[in-house]
Amino acid sequence: MTRNEFNAYCADLKATTHVVQWGNSDVWKVGGKVFALCGWNDGADAFTFKATDIAYEVLQDAPGIRPAPYLASRGMKWLQVYEERGMSDASLREHIVTSYDLVVAKLTKKLRAELGL
Repeated sequence: MTRNEFNAYCADLKATTHVVQWGNSDVWKVGGKVFALCGWNDGADAFTFKATDIAYEVLQDAPGIRPAPYLASRGMKWLQVYEERGMSDASLREHIVTSYDLVVAKLTKKLRAELGL
C-alpha cells in the first residue's frame, strides 16, 4: 500500500479527520482520537494501527511488523507494518478498519451520535 492509497482508504471511513504531525506523519482520527498513521520509519512509509489483544500477540513478532514505536512502549496495543512483506494490502485494510472500530467503541454515546456513528 502506498501513502496515497492509505490516505484515500482512511478518508473513506465515516467521520474521519486528517492532520499532518509528528515529523510529516499522516495521522487519521475519529472523534479526535487517533486510529491510524503513516510515518515514523526514518523517512520510509510505515503504517501504524491499534490492534486487538489477540492480533497484537500474534503479529508483534511477524517479519515486517513490530510494536509501534512510542505507542507500544507506553503499554498500548499498537502495531506498525514497516516493510512491504509485513502483510498484504487487504490485511492492512482489515486492521485499519478494526482499529477504527476499536476507537469508535471508546467514544461516548453522545459523540458517536453527533458523528453519525
